[in-house]
Amino acid sequence: MATTFEDFKLNKQLLTAITEAGYTIPTPVQEKTIPLVLAGHDVMGIAQTGTGKTAAFVLPLLMKVKYAQGTHPRALIVAPTRELAMQIEDHIKILGKYTDLRYLAIYGGVGPKTQIEKIKAGLDILIATPGRLMEIYLKGDLILKELKTLVLDEADKMMDMGFMPQIRRLLEIIPRKRQNLLFSATMHERVEKLSEEFLEFPMKVEVTPSATPVETVSQVLYQVPNLPTKINMLEYLFRNEEEFTRVMIFTRSKKNAENVSKFLDRKIAGATRVIHGNKGQNARINAMEAFRNGGVRFLVATDVASRGIDISDVSHVINFDVPVIYEDYVHRIGRTGRALQTGSSITFANEAEMHHIHEIEKLIKMQIPEAPLPPDIEVTDTGFEEQQEIARDLDKQKRKTDPDFKGAFHEKKERFHEGAIDKRTGRPFQEKKPTKIRSFRRNKS
Repeated sequence: MATTFEDFKLNKQLLTAITEAGYTIPTPVQEKTIPLVLAGHDVMGIAQTGTGKTAAFVLPLLMKVKYAQGTHPRALIVAPTRELAMQIEDHIKILGKYTDLRYLAIYGGVGPKTQIEKIKAGLDILIATPGRLMEIYLKGDLILKELKTLVLDEADKMMDMGFMPQIRRLLEIIPRKRQNLLFSATMHERVEKLSEEFLEFPMKVEVTPSATPVETVSQVLYQVPNLPTKINMLEYLFRNEEEFTRVMIFTRSKKNAENVSKFLDRKIAGATRVIHGNKGQNARINAMEAFRNGGVRFLVATDVASRGIDISDVSHVINFDVPVIYEDYVHRIGRTGRALQTGSSITFANEAEMHHIHEIEKLIKMQIPEAPLPPDIEVTDTGFEEQQEIARDLDKQKRKTDPDFKGAFHEKKERFHEGAIDKRTGRPFQEKKPTKIRSFRRNKS
């Protein structure tokens, strides 16, 4: 087994860049994967996030492509999100700095014109999201007949996001004789079955069981009844400036992301950035860079940022809302405790979200330690709208286990039955007559 990067027989340019990047010894996934990729095998790699998975395929890819040649890309890396595509491009920039290799990440959210111009100028390695890749290919501005290696990163997320039609279309138009690499932190049975479509006799690298959280991340769960109390918890935790130095806060919706961001901005002006699907590409890039460089203390995000974002020294990940795609819990908390560093994950869950917590615990095969709410926390009453939302979620969960369950809202739908009494007026409900719609003829002039 390799104990140093020199043992992989990488060239001097790569070894120099590795040293300058601060890499000392290979991580387990790098140790197992790099020799297989260099030997030309198809590889299915399953490794928890934050273990050096990206370098595990970027390093051998740089070694195989070696130097600039021709006009059309010889290696293609497909990623599900813009952020992950940009992150992979950054890895190639760092590790390939002493090579003359030409690389580019293409993604939506910005116009394709500049990307097309760079493609036509000549490329060796292309990183792409599926939608933008097919858009530019179908325009006739991208030639893929020279491809020798295809990498699918975060393959399970691509399938969850509905990218399989684009992936299947891509497999039809690229050379059949090629090396295929598939990587993810989670690999459920459906993904493994679909991977059989394009992996030929793959070598499976599984350094940890699928969906296993990083051991260096401590986890804690608080049962918090509602959104205002969750906000109070944030305020309480963030008083400790020495401990909560660089924090990622994940929400389920764009609305909650904005609300949390506005609250933090009121309390600590200029310390927060927010990213979600409605933010423009430049705003998202600037927010990520400000957080990475230490310009802001908090980054609030939806799950668009839970995968592939490699930011060092993230002290805490806070799950303000529990994810309903359970694999995303692993990806979220993997933003801290990266590269064998320690980190902390804190999760807030209301009554309805506790169902998802139990499902997540089944997935990660461990119980998330629960702590009582601190006595200083003001527990706010749950507002009417949030009460309804929680009740609806509980109804959905019960219907899944009991098809005959009618739900808390069933009686409201039947309130107009004969003899029903309106509690506000004390009189029977009266069925409303349909409104007549008059038709008017235009006067001919």
